[in-house]
Amino acid sequence: MNETGPTQSESAGELGKRVASGVVMAALALGAVVLGDWPFVLFWTAAALGVFWEWSAIVAGGAAAVRMVGAAALAIVAVTAGIGQIFAAVMLLAAGAAGVAGICAPSRRAWAAGGVAYAGAALIAPVVLRRDQEVGLVAILFLFAVVWATDILGYFIGRAIGGAKLAPQVSPKKTWSGAVGGALGALAAGAAVVQIAGNAALLPAACVALVLSIVSQAGDLFESAVKRRFGVKDASHVIPGHGGLMDRLDGFIVAAGMAALIGLIRGGPDASARGLLWW
Repeated sequence: MNETGPTQSESAGELGKRVASGVVMAALALGAVVLGDWPFVLFWTAAALGVFWEWSAIVAGGAAAVRMVGAAALAIVAVTAGIGQIFAAVMLLAAGAAGVAGICAPSRRAWAAGGVAYAGAALIAPVVLRRDQEVGLVAILFLFAVVWATDILGYFIGRAIGGAKLAPQVSPKKTWSGAVGGALGALAAGAAVVQIAGNAALLPAACVALVLSIVSQAGDLFESAVKRRFGVKDASHVIPGHGGLMDRLDGFIVAAGMAALIGLIRGGPDASARGLLWW
């Protein structure tokens, strides 16, 4: 999530909208997790389509052909991932990225194709983890806890303590105090989830949480760098108080991608959540 919260001059009402929007989005995400199966796939398909829509507006000027090809590719990937064909979904995503690159202006081809991959990660990674019948639910809750704790605590601790800037050329508001506070909060939140669920050893899960928190913050900075590269402040204004879906999901997308990669390497497509949490 982009650290673009209210400054001292902004009203309490803006912060209220930010909190209210966050609560609504969290409730929707948790509801989709509990339902699982196709409702979960459809939820993340919608998120991925929204992310690609915003990305294409930033890097390709919202070209209709780019959006149509990218959206079609993501829809096909969603169906393929939903029926459990993860490798095929990744291959189709790569084909979709190539298709978008082929119709985009030469100077923007790499950026446009990258948007398909970026949005595809928002779709495939959660589906990969959730489809683990044994601990998929716990893995997604673990991931939510880590990313949300990183985001929320990093934001408030950074504002309260201040200090040295983390990456002033990319995101001037982020501080090292916020980064450390968010990481420690994520470690505690991730450990709490696995402790309550009783599905994983505490110390390894805490280490994984710390890694994912760092990756989440890197994802936040990446999205900030993309927007700065193209002279955009917010990805869109679809979420009151937050900006766009990219602004809200930037850290989650990269952290989910890393979590799914770890899970797939260690557990395979049918036990990716166990691969992530069981060490």
